[in-house]
Amino acid sequence: MRYEEPVFRPPSEAFSLIVQATIGCSWNRCTFCGMYKMKKFRVRDIEEVKEDFRLAKEIYGDVRRVFLADGNALAADTDYLLEIADYANKLFNLERISCYATPQDILEKSKEELKEIRNAGIKLLYVGIESGDDEILERIRKGVSSNEIAEACMKAHECGFELSVTVLTGIGGKERSYKNARNTARLLNRISPKYTGVLTYIPVPNTPLYVKIKRGEFLLPNPLENLLELRWMVERIEARTIFRCNHASNYLPLKGTLPEDREKLLKAIDYAIAHPEVLKPEWLRGL
Repeated sequence: MRYEEPVFRPPSEAFSLIVQATIGCSWNRCTFCGMYKMKKFRVRDIEEVKEDFRLAKEIYGDVRRVFLADGNALAADTDYLLEIADYANKLFNLERISCYATPQDILEKSKEELKEIRNAGIKLLYVGIESGDDEILERIRKGVSSNEIAEACMKAHECGFELSVTVLTGIGGKERSYKNARNTARLLNRISPKYTGVLTYIPVPNTPLYVKIKRGEFLLPNPLENLLELRWMVERIEARTIFRCNHASNYLPLKGTLPEDREKLLKAIDYAIAHPEVLKPEWLRGL
């Protein structure tokens, strides 16, 4: 397979065929993220993408899942996505196609376009919402408000997509830790994503937020403060969602389904707060 490195994918796509439909991220302005800073966004030539699919067919035979990289393949034109999905479905017996999407990508497409894309087999969208707190969203240059995120996610739901969203503890620093937890839970309750993944913010060198940390302008919560933020969030999530907090960045691996597993999750968090020796050491954490 041909890739323009580095390539990122969600943990749940570890066994999927990954094909780059786009290169980089069309937004690429978030102050905490360094994933695509070395790339200029572009949509790949469709014949190159088809060639990658044919090569994968020769190497792997049939595959069941396809993940369209890079940062937000949904930014590509609708006709382009429909042609890619149709080609992949003719080559493979697919369960689903998935991709990253920004709230802006969803808002910019009409409901008719989104329904066409969904009907073509692109069933799951991974959306990084990061926070439900508007001040944090503005500070990290997310480009959308919490209301716009909610509008985009509800629009995607209405058009038949499953959503897997990611949020970040620690992204508001010590100053807005409680507000990040409270307002993020409030946003999750509005959008009811099928999957919710909680990551712990880790500073990335050469990003604007990293520079603020080095200058002492942004104070990171320590591990126990981070767990308390996670607790505040979990105790407020009422939406039914498959909850995962087992990313490499997290101090405490957790998984369950909310709201029914709330007490089990809270007990695990409380135990870790009382016994911090069970937390993942810094040297084992990663992005």
